[in-house]
Amino acid sequence: MFKAVRLFIWIGLLVVALVSLQAEAKSPQVVVLPVKGTVNPVLADYISRGIDHAEAIGAEAVIIQLDTPGGLDISMRDIVQSIVNSRVPVVVYVSPSGARSASAGVFITMAAHVAVMAPNTAIGAAHPVSLGAEGEQQMSETMQEKVLNDAAAYIRSIAEAHGRNMEWAEKAVRESVSASDREALKLNVIDMIAPDLNTLISQLDGREVTMLGGTKVSLQTQNAVVEVLKMNWVEDLLYTISDPNIAYILMSLAILGITTEIFNPGLIFPGTVGAISLLLAFFSLGVLPVNWAGVLLIVLAFGLFIGEALTASFGLFTMGGIASLVIGSLILFKGGSPLFRVDPWLIATVTILIAGFFAFVVSRVLGAHHRQPATGREGLIGKPAVVKVALNPEGVVMVKGELWRAISESGPINPGEEVTITNVDGLTLHVNKKQ
Repeated sequence: MFKAVRLFIWIGLLVVALVSLQAEAKSPQVVVLPVKGTVNPVLADYISRGIDHAEAIGAEAVIIQLDTPGGLDISMRDIVQSIVNSRVPVVVYVSPSGARSASAGVFITMAAHVAVMAPNTAIGAAHPVSLGAEGEQQMSETMQEKVLNDAAAYIRSIAEAHGRNMEWAEKAVRESVSASDREALKLNVIDMIAPDLNTLISQLDGREVTMLGGTKVSLQTQNAVVEVLKMNWVEDLLYTISDPNIAYILMSLAILGITTEIFNPGLIFPGTVGAISLLLAFFSLGVLPVNWAGVLLIVLAFGLFIGEALTASFGLFTMGGIASLVIGSLILFKGGSPLFRVDPWLIATVTILIAGFFAFVVSRVLGAHHRQPATGREGLIGKPAVVKVALNPEGVVMVKGELWRAISESGPINPGEEVTITNVDGLTLHVNKKQ
Protein backbone atom coordinates (compact mmCIF):
# COMPACT_ATOMS: atom_id res chain seq x y z
CA MET A 1 0.00 0.00 0.00
CA PHE A 2 2.76 2.38 0.96
CA LYS A 3 4.63 1.64 -2.28
CA ALA A 4 1.51 2.35 -4.32
CA VAL A 5 1.03 5.75 -2.64
CA ARG A 6 4.65 6.65 -3.23
CA LEU A 7 4.30 5.65 -6.89
CA PHE A 8 1.26 7.89 -7.32
CA ILE A 9 3.15 10.80 -5.71
CA TRP A 10 6.07 10.39 -8.11
CA ILE A 11 3.72 10.20 -11.08
CA GLY A 12 1.96 13.38 -9.90
CA LEU A 13 5.24 15.26 -9.53
CA LEU A 14 6.32 14.13 -12.98
CA VAL A 15 3.07 15.32 -14.53
CA VAL A 16 3.38 18.71 -12.80
CA ALA A 17 6.98 19.07 -14.02
CA LEU A 18 6.03 18.20 -17.60
CA VAL A 19 3.12 20.64 -17.54
CA SER A 20 5.40 23.37 -16.17
CA LEU A 21 8.03 22.70 -18.83
CA GLN A 22 5.40 22.72 -21.55
CA ALA A 23 3.92 25.96 -20.25
CA GLU A 24 7.37 27.52 -20.09
CA ALA A 25 8.18 26.31 -23.60
CA LYS A 26 4.99 27.89 -24.92
CA SER A 27 5.64 31.22 -23.18
CA PRO A 28 6.28 33.93 -25.77
CA GLN A 29 9.76 35.43 -25.88
CA VAL A 30 10.77 39.03 -26.45
CA VAL A 31 14.35 40.02 -27.25
CA VAL A 32 15.47 43.47 -26.08
CA LEU A 33 18.46 45.22 -27.70
CA PRO A 34 19.71 48.20 -25.62
CA VAL A 35 21.19 50.89 -27.89
CA LYS A 36 22.81 54.05 -26.55
CA GLY A 37 25.24 56.03 -28.68
CA THR A 38 26.02 56.92 -32.27
CA VAL A 39 24.92 54.88 -35.27
CA ASN A 40 27.93 53.20 -36.86
CA PRO A 41 28.87 49.86 -38.50
CA VAL A 42 29.43 48.14 -35.14
CA LEU A 43 25.91 49.05 -34.02
CA ALA A 44 24.47 47.93 -37.37
CA ASP A 45 26.13 44.51 -37.00
CA TYR A 46 24.90 44.21 -33.40
CA ILE A 47 21.29 44.94 -34.33
CA SER A 48 21.49 42.53 -37.27
CA ARG A 49 22.82 39.83 -34.93
CA GLY A 50 20.05 40.53 -32.43
CA ILE A 51 17.34 40.22 -35.07
CA ASP A 52 18.88 36.98 -36.38
CA HIS A 53 18.92 35.61 -32.83
CA ALA A 54 15.26 36.53 -32.33
CA GLU A 55 14.33 34.77 -35.57
CA ALA A 56 16.34 31.69 -34.58
CA ILE A 57 14.55 31.26 -31.21
CA GLY A 58 11.13 32.14 -32.64
CA ALA A 59 10.71 35.28 -30.55
CA GLU A 60 7.44 37.14 -30.62
CA ALA A 61 9.14 40.51 -31.12
CA VAL A 62 12.42 42.40 -31.00
CA ILE A 63 12.50 45.65 -29.01
CA ILE A 64 15.31 48.10 -29.86
CA GLN A 65 15.61 50.34 -26.82
CA LEU A 66 16.98 53.42 -28.57
CA ASP A 67 18.79 56.54 -27.38
CA THR A 68 20.92 58.08 -30.14
CA PRO A 69 22.06 61.52 -31.34
CA GLY A 70 22.46 60.11 -34.87
CA GLY A 71 25.35 58.75 -36.84
CA LEU A 72 26.44 57.50 -40.24
CA ASP A 73 24.04 57.39 -43.16
CA ILE A 74 25.30 54.06 -44.54
CA SER A 75 25.00 52.35 -41.14
CA MET A 76 21.51 53.77 -40.67
CA ARG A 77 20.44 52.29 -44.00
CA ASP A 78 21.88 48.91 -43.01
CA ILE A 79 19.83 48.96 -39.81
CA VAL A 80 16.67 50.00 -41.66
CA GLN A 81 17.18 47.09 -44.10
CA SER A 82 17.62 44.66 -41.19
CA ILE A 83 14.35 45.89 -39.68
CA VAL A 84 12.42 45.83 -42.95
CA ASN A 85 13.60 42.33 -43.87
CA SER A 86 13.10 40.91 -40.39
CA ARG A 87 10.78 37.90 -40.06
CA VAL A 88 10.09 38.99 -36.47
CA PRO A 89 8.21 42.23 -35.67
CA VAL A 90 10.64 44.95 -34.61
CA VAL A 91 9.64 47.56 -32.05
CA VAL A 92 11.76 50.69 -31.66
CA TYR A 93 11.31 52.13 -28.18
CA VAL A 94 12.88 55.56 -27.58
CA SER A 95 13.71 55.36 -23.90
CA PRO A 96 14.35 55.94 -21.03
CA SER A 97 12.93 59.36 -20.17
CA GLY A 98 15.30 62.03 -21.41
CA ALA A 99 16.42 59.93 -24.38
CA ARG A 100 16.24 61.10 -27.98
CA SER A 101 16.01 59.68 -31.46
CA ALA A 102 17.73 62.27 -33.61
CA SER A 103 19.21 62.34 -37.08
CA ALA A 104 19.73 58.71 -38.19
CA GLY A 105 17.60 57.60 -35.25
CA VAL A 106 14.51 59.15 -36.87
CA PHE A 107 14.84 56.86 -39.91
CA ILE A 108 15.34 53.81 -37.65
CA THR A 109 12.29 54.70 -35.53
CA MET A 110 10.09 55.31 -38.58
CA ALA A 111 11.16 51.95 -40.06
CA ALA A 112 9.95 50.00 -37.02
CA HIS A 113 6.83 47.84 -37.22
CA VAL A 114 5.81 49.55 -33.97
CA ALA A 115 7.28 52.94 -32.99
CA VAL A 116 7.09 53.83 -29.30
CA MET A 117 8.45 56.61 -27.10
CA ALA A 118 8.81 56.97 -23.37
CA PRO A 119 7.55 60.14 -21.65
CA ASN A 120 9.86 63.16 -21.85
CA THR A 121 11.71 61.95 -24.93
CA ALA A 122 12.21 63.63 -28.32
CA ILE A 123 12.45 62.71 -31.98
CA GLY A 124 13.51 64.72 -35.04
CA ALA A 125 16.26 66.87 -36.60
CA ALA A 126 17.14 64.46 -39.40
CA HIS A 127 18.85 66.86 -41.81
CA PRO A 128 21.39 64.99 -44.00
CA VAL A 129 24.34 67.06 -42.72
CA SER A 130 23.78 65.46 -39.34
CA LEU A 131 23.88 62.05 -40.95
CA GLY A 132 27.35 62.58 -42.33
CA ALA A 133 26.04 62.11 -45.85
CA GLU A 134 28.69 62.24 -48.58
CA GLY A 135 31.18 62.94 -45.79
CA GLU A 136 32.43 66.25 -47.14
CA GLN A 137 32.88 69.34 -45.02
CA GLN A 138 31.89 71.57 -47.90
CA MET A 139 29.46 70.28 -50.51
CA SER A 140 28.33 72.14 -53.60
CA GLU A 141 24.76 73.39 -53.65
CA THR A 142 23.87 70.83 -56.31
CA MET A 143 25.27 67.99 -54.23
CA GLN A 144 23.52 69.27 -51.09
CA GLU A 145 20.23 69.34 -52.96
CA LYS A 146 20.74 65.79 -54.23
CA VAL A 147 21.54 64.47 -50.75
CA LEU A 148 18.59 66.33 -49.25
CA ASN A 149 16.12 65.08 -51.86
CA ASP A 150 17.40 61.51 -51.51
CA ALA A 151 17.00 61.56 -47.72
CA ALA A 152 13.53 63.13 -47.96
CA ALA A 153 12.33 60.54 -50.46
CA TYR A 154 13.81 57.72 -48.36
CA ILE A 155 12.09 58.76 -45.14
CA ARG A 156 8.78 59.37 -46.93
CA SER A 157 8.84 55.83 -48.30
CA ILE A 158 9.63 54.43 -44.85
CA ALA A 159 6.82 56.43 -43.23
CA GLU A 160 4.32 55.50 -45.96
CA ALA A 161 5.09 51.77 -45.56
CA HIS A 162 3.89 51.93 -41.96
CA GLY A 163 1.08 54.45 -42.41
CA ARG A 164 2.88 57.23 -40.55
CA ASN A 165 2.96 60.98 -41.10
CA MET A 166 4.98 61.42 -44.31
CA GLU A 167 4.76 65.23 -44.27
CA TRP A 168 6.25 65.50 -40.78
CA ALA A 169 8.94 62.96 -41.68
CA GLU A 170 9.95 65.05 -44.69
CA LYS A 171 10.01 68.21 -42.56
CA ALA A 172 12.31 66.43 -40.09
CA VAL A 173 14.74 66.00 -42.98
CA ARG A 174 14.32 69.30 -44.81
CA GLU A 175 13.67 71.65 -41.87
CA SER A 176 15.16 69.67 -38.94
CA VAL A 177 11.87 69.82 -37.01
CA SER A 178 11.57 67.86 -33.77
CA ALA A 179 8.70 66.63 -31.62
CA SER A 180 8.15 65.53 -28.05
CA ASP A 181 6.59 62.16 -27.27
CA ARG A 182 3.07 63.58 -26.99
CA GLU A 183 3.44 65.69 -30.12
CA ALA A 184 4.79 62.71 -32.04
CA LEU A 185 1.81 60.58 -30.98
CA LYS A 186 -0.64 63.31 -31.94
CA LEU A 187 1.05 63.80 -35.32
CA ASN A 188 0.98 60.06 -36.07
CA VAL A 189 4.76 59.85 -36.04
CA ILE A 190 4.74 57.05 -33.45
CA ASP A 191 2.18 54.43 -32.45
CA MET A 192 2.14 54.68 -28.67
CA ILE A 193 3.74 56.00 -25.49
CA ALA A 194 4.93 53.61 -22.78
CA PRO A 195 6.51 54.65 -19.46
CA ASP A 196 8.62 51.51 -19.10
CA LEU A 197 9.53 48.23 -20.77
CA ASN A 198 7.04 46.04 -18.87
CA THR A 199 4.16 48.38 -19.72
CA LEU A 200 5.23 48.39 -23.36
CA ILE A 201 5.23 44.59 -23.52
CA SER A 202 1.72 44.53 -22.03
CA GLN A 203 0.50 47.15 -24.52
CA LEU A 204 1.91 45.19 -27.45
CA ASP A 205 -0.21 42.15 -26.64
CA GLY A 206 -2.85 41.66 -29.31
CA ARG A 207 -1.51 44.41 -31.56
CA GLU A 208 -1.58 43.62 -35.28
CA VAL A 209 1.43 44.57 -37.41
CA THR A 210 2.09 44.28 -41.13
CA MET A 211 5.28 42.50 -42.16
CA LEU A 212 7.18 42.65 -45.45
CA GLY A 213 4.96 41.35 -48.24
CA GLY A 214 1.73 42.41 -46.51
CA THR A 215 1.52 39.51 -44.04
CA LYS A 216 -0.31 40.54 -40.87
CA VAL A 217 0.91 39.27 -37.51
CA SER A 218 -0.85 39.58 -34.16
CA LEU A 219 1.58 40.03 -31.29
CA GLN A 220 1.10 37.74 -28.29
CA THR A 221 3.30 39.20 -25.57
CA GLN A 222 1.24 38.45 -22.46
CA ASN A 223 3.54 36.92 -19.79
CA ALA A 224 6.41 37.01 -22.28
CA VAL A 225 9.90 35.92 -21.24
CA VAL A 226 12.19 38.90 -21.75
CA GLU A 227 15.77 38.32 -22.94
CA VAL A 228 18.04 41.35 -22.84
CA LEU A 229 20.71 40.71 -25.47
CA LYS A 230 23.58 43.14 -24.90
CA MET A 231 26.68 43.61 -26.99
CA ASN A 232 29.33 40.96 -26.37
CA TRP A 233 32.71 42.13 -25.11
CA VAL A 234 34.20 42.34 -28.60
CA GLU A 235 31.31 44.45 -29.92
CA ASP A 236 31.41 46.57 -26.78
CA LEU A 237 35.15 47.23 -27.22
CA LEU A 238 34.83 48.03 -30.92
CA TYR A 239 31.79 50.25 -30.30
CA THR A 240 33.66 52.13 -27.56
CA ILE A 241 36.70 52.86 -29.73
CA SER A 242 34.50 53.86 -32.70
CA ASP A 243 34.48 57.38 -31.34
CA PRO A 244 36.40 60.32 -32.84
CA ASN A 245 38.00 61.29 -29.53
CA ILE A 246 39.01 57.70 -28.72
CA ALA A 247 40.40 57.23 -32.24
CA TYR A 248 42.42 60.44 -31.86
CA ILE A 249 43.84 59.33 -28.51
CA LEU A 250 44.71 55.87 -29.86
CA MET A 251 46.50 57.35 -32.86
CA SER A 252 48.49 59.71 -30.62
CA LEU A 253 49.41 56.86 -28.25
CA ALA A 254 50.47 54.71 -31.21
CA ILE A 255 52.85 57.28 -32.64
CA LEU A 256 54.20 58.22 -29.20
CA GLY A 257 54.82 54.60 -28.25
CA ILE A 258 56.50 53.71 -31.52
CA THR A 259 58.61 56.90 -31.42
CA THR A 260 59.74 56.14 -27.86
CA GLU A 261 60.75 52.63 -28.96
CA ILE A 262 62.73 54.08 -31.88
CA PHE A 263 64.67 56.40 -29.57
CA ASN A 264 65.12 53.69 -26.92
CA PRO A 265 65.42 50.30 -28.65
CA GLY A 266 64.77 47.35 -26.37
CA LEU A 267 62.27 48.97 -24.00
CA ILE A 268 59.57 46.74 -25.56
CA PHE A 269 56.65 48.10 -23.48
CA PRO A 270 56.23 51.44 -25.33
CA GLY A 271 56.56 49.67 -28.68
CA THR A 272 54.00 47.04 -27.70
CA VAL A 273 51.51 49.64 -26.48
CA GLY A 274 52.11 51.68 -29.61
CA ALA A 275 51.55 48.71 -31.93
CA ILE A 276 48.30 47.68 -30.19
CA SER A 277 47.06 51.28 -30.18
CA LEU A 278 47.89 51.56 -33.88
CA LEU A 279 45.83 48.48 -34.77
CA LEU A 280 42.87 49.72 -32.71
CA ALA A 281 43.23 53.18 -34.26
CA PHE A 282 43.15 51.66 -37.77
CA PHE A 283 39.86 49.92 -36.95
CA SER A 284 38.39 53.03 -35.36
CA LEU A 285 39.38 55.22 -38.30
CA GLY A 286 38.00 52.58 -40.67
CA VAL A 287 34.44 52.96 -39.35
CA LEU A 288 34.49 56.76 -39.14
CA PRO A 289 34.32 59.41 -41.90
CA VAL A 290 38.07 60.11 -41.91
CA ASN A 291 39.78 62.92 -43.78
CA TRP A 292 43.09 61.27 -44.73
CA ALA A 293 44.70 64.66 -45.26
CA GLY A 294 44.28 65.16 -41.50
CA VAL A 295 45.94 61.80 -40.80
CA LEU A 296 48.88 62.67 -43.05
CA LEU A 297 49.29 66.06 -41.35
CA ILE A 298 49.44 64.38 -37.93
CA VAL A 299 52.02 61.86 -39.19
CA LEU A 300 53.99 64.77 -40.69
CA ALA A 301 53.90 66.52 -37.31
CA PHE A 302 55.56 63.56 -35.61
CA GLY A 303 58.11 63.38 -38.42
CA LEU A 304 58.99 67.04 -37.81
CA PHE A 305 59.28 66.42 -34.07
CA ILE A 306 61.68 63.54 -34.72
CA GLY A 307 63.61 65.75 -37.14
CA GLU A 308 63.99 68.33 -34.37
CA ALA A 309 65.48 65.67 -32.11
CA LEU A 310 67.97 64.54 -34.75
CA THR A 311 69.03 67.91 -36.16
CA ALA A 312 69.61 71.40 -34.81
CA SER A 313 66.81 73.38 -36.48
CA PHE A 314 66.60 75.89 -33.62
CA GLY A 315 62.90 75.14 -33.05
CA LEU A 316 61.72 75.47 -36.66
CA PHE A 317 60.77 71.78 -36.92
CA THR A 318 59.00 71.98 -33.56
CA MET A 319 56.89 74.97 -34.58
CA GLY A 320 56.06 73.32 -37.90
CA GLY A 321 55.18 70.09 -36.07
CA ILE A 322 52.82 71.84 -33.66
CA ALA A 323 51.08 73.69 -36.50
CA SER A 324 50.75 70.48 -38.53
CA LEU A 325 49.42 68.58 -35.49
CA VAL A 326 46.77 71.17 -34.66
CA ILE A 327 45.56 71.58 -38.26
CA GLY A 328 45.51 67.82 -38.83
CA SER A 329 43.55 67.27 -35.62
CA LEU A 330 40.95 69.88 -36.57
CA ILE A 331 40.30 68.38 -40.01
CA LEU A 332 40.80 64.72 -39.02
CA PHE A 333 37.12 63.83 -39.51
CA LYS A 334 35.08 65.17 -42.40
CA GLY A 335 31.41 66.00 -42.35
CA GLY A 336 29.41 68.76 -40.74
CA SER A 337 28.12 66.78 -37.80
CA PRO A 338 29.46 67.55 -34.30
CA LEU A 339 29.28 63.80 -33.70
CA PHE A 340 32.42 63.39 -35.80
CA ARG A 341 34.68 66.10 -34.47
CA VAL A 342 37.52 65.86 -31.98
CA ASP A 343 36.94 67.88 -28.83
CA PRO A 344 39.04 71.09 -29.07
CA TRP A 345 40.06 70.74 -25.42
CA LEU A 346 41.34 67.24 -26.17
CA ILE A 347 43.33 68.58 -29.12
CA ALA A 348 44.86 71.28 -26.90
CA THR A 349 45.72 68.77 -24.17
CA VAL A 350 47.26 66.23 -26.56
CA THR A 351 49.24 68.96 -28.36
CA ILE A 352 50.70 70.26 -25.08
CA LEU A 353 51.58 66.75 -23.88
CA ILE A 354 53.19 65.74 -27.18
CA ALA A 355 55.11 69.02 -27.49
CA GLY A 356 56.31 68.58 -23.91
CA PHE A 357 57.35 65.00 -24.59
CA PHE A 358 59.42 65.92 -27.64
CA ALA A 359 60.88 68.97 -25.87
CA PHE A 360 62.14 66.56 -23.21
CA VAL A 361 63.53 64.20 -25.87
CA VAL A 362 65.24 67.06 -27.71
CA SER A 363 66.80 68.40 -24.51
CA ARG A 364 68.17 64.94 -23.70
CA VAL A 365 69.56 64.50 -27.21
CA LEU A 366 71.20 67.96 -27.24
CA GLY A 367 72.59 67.34 -23.76
CA ALA A 368 74.12 64.09 -24.96
CA HIS A 369 75.69 65.89 -27.91
CA HIS A 370 77.28 68.54 -25.69
CA ARG A 371 78.29 66.21 -22.87
CA GLN A 372 82.00 65.42 -22.60
CA PRO A 373 82.77 61.87 -23.77
CA ALA A 374 83.21 59.50 -20.85
CA THR A 375 85.08 56.76 -22.74
CA GLY A 376 87.93 56.51 -25.28
CA ARG A 377 90.81 58.93 -25.69
CA GLU A 378 88.53 61.97 -25.81
CA GLY A 379 87.32 60.96 -22.36
CA LEU A 380 90.81 61.73 -20.96
CA ILE A 381 90.54 65.45 -21.63
CA GLY A 382 90.19 67.33 -18.37
CA LYS A 383 91.27 64.34 -16.28
CA PRO A 384 94.18 64.60 -13.75
CA ALA A 385 97.51 62.78 -14.18
CA VAL A 386 100.73 62.34 -12.14
CA VAL A 387 104.16 63.03 -13.65
CA LYS A 388 106.42 59.98 -13.52
CA VAL A 389 109.30 61.21 -15.74
CA ALA A 390 110.03 64.94 -15.65
CA LEU A 391 108.35 66.93 -18.40
CA ASN A 392 110.88 69.22 -20.10
CA PRO A 393 108.77 69.56 -22.12
CA GLU A 394 108.39 65.83 -22.93
CA GLY A 395 108.15 63.09 -20.33
CA VAL A 396 105.85 60.38 -18.97
CA VAL A 397 102.66 60.64 -16.88
CA MET A 398 100.39 58.07 -15.26
CA VAL A 399 96.66 58.18 -15.95
CA LYS A 400 94.32 55.63 -14.31
CA GLY A 401 97.21 53.20 -13.78
CA GLU A 402 98.54 53.57 -17.33
CA LEU A 403 101.76 55.29 -18.48
CA TRP A 404 101.42 57.80 -21.30
CA ARG A 405 103.92 59.91 -23.23
CA ALA A 406 103.17 63.55 -22.44
CA ILE A 407 104.18 67.07 -23.48
CA SER A 408 103.99 69.98 -21.02
CA GLU A 409 102.45 73.21 -22.27
CA SER A 410 103.32 75.14 -19.09
CA GLY A 411 107.07 74.74 -18.72
CA PRO A 412 109.12 72.08 -16.89
CA ILE A 413 107.23 69.89 -14.41
CA ASN A 414 108.94 67.68 -11.85
CA PRO A 415 108.04 64.01 -11.10
CA GLY A 416 105.24 63.57 -8.54
CA GLU A 417 103.41 66.76 -9.51
CA GLU A 418 99.81 66.65 -10.74
CA VAL A 419 98.88 67.89 -14.17
CA THR A 420 95.62 68.25 -16.14
CA ILE A 421 95.19 66.71 -19.59
CA THR A 422 94.25 69.36 -22.13
CA ASN A 423 94.43 67.45 -25.41
CA VAL A 424 95.07 64.01 -26.90
CA ASP A 425 97.21 63.71 -30.03
CA GLY A 426 97.35 60.05 -31.03
CA LEU A 427 99.25 58.37 -28.16
CA THR A 428 100.63 61.64 -26.80
CA LEU A 429 98.93 63.71 -24.09
CA HIS A 430 99.23 67.47 -23.82
CA VAL A 431 99.13 68.63 -20.20
CA ASN A 432 99.26 71.73 -18.04
CA LYS A 433 100.48 72.06 -14.48
CA LYS A 434 97.55 71.77 -12.08
CA GLN A 435 96.86 75.11 -10.40
